[in-house]
Amino acid sequence: MAARDPFVLAFDTSRAACDVALLRGHETLGHRFEEMTKGQAERLLVICRSLMVDAGIAPTELSAIGVGIGPGNFTGIRIAVSAARGLALGLGIPAIGVSAFDALRLGADVPCTICVDARRDQVYAQAFDANRSQEPRLLARSELETLTPPIIGAGNASPRYAGAVAIAHIARDRMVSPQPRPAPLYLRPADAAPAKDPPPKILS
Repeated sequence: MAARDPFVLAFDTSRAACDVALLRGHETLGHRFEEMTKGQAERLLVICRSLMVDAGIAPTELSAIGVGIGPGNFTGIRIAVSAARGLALGLGIPAIGVSAFDALRLGADVPCTICVDARRDQVYAQAFDANRSQEPRLLARSELETLTPPIIGAGNASPRYAGAVAIAHIARDRMVSPQPRPAPLYLRPADAAPAKDPPPKILS
């Protein structure tokens, strides 16, 4: 293997899981996927370290960090983006954010529409053609039939490794040019209910 082939670590916690992959060039050295509804903050870096140890790769050998920026679970996205920024800062390497739409679209022909499960009988959708992509939007699942086929994701022809493995490949390709710091991709307000009790009065 040529020495110039970069090592890229990528992870995604935008779903109820920790999804981590390690690449060397175009070769996937390792991939771990652990389903969990909570605890991603405690498990993510443990899985990353285990994957690198198994591959015999030191953190200082990494060339870039790829991270899933959503859309998806609010807390999960923040966990991954914060971890990616921290690792990148400590190692002096770029952190590259990749949306779930781009990860699912990897290797697919255009035109197509990429969909991500948004729960509540809704989906996040983004349409792509040969020249440009539309802005992502939140739709009712009943509107899927109005979208440009083929529809990829959200239970329709979703590739097996649409998460961290795809994110790692995209990050590897994007690292050749300057990238903005990864930031969460939120397409609807947080699921925070307003307080039922009136706020306390502040006495002068």
